[in-house]
Amino acid sequence: MCELKEKKRMRLNDFAEDVHQIAVEHGWWIKPPSFPEVIALCHSELSEALEEYRKGKGANETYVIKGAPQGIPFELADVILRILDYCGHEGIDIERCLEEKNNFNRNRTFMHGGKVI
Repeated sequence: MCELKEKKRMRLNDFAEDVHQIAVEHGWWIKPPSFPEVIALCHSELSEALEEYRKGKGANETYVIKGAPQGIPFELADVILRILDYCGHEGIDIERCLEEKNNFNRNRTFMHGGKVI
């Protein structure tokens, strides 16, 4: 269900701007959410992914209810979309941040020096 159509892919920052524009057009920024509200909304999407898992749904299992895509993959997508919406609103260069953080992680110690979780 998460198949990509044959088209040129957007850069992540461009995608964030598009995600944000859609959210604006659908009224989600009439009263801009505070940063804590954005974080809470991200948590709620993660909780929905956990609920799918608790229902016995597999990591790649998707289904549709009343035209809306459901399942762990789509709940994880919702988390990413919420984050990208915020990045688009704030003008955060998320591509640069992801690359920089990933490069930093390459050189971290094994399990960050002994963390267990």
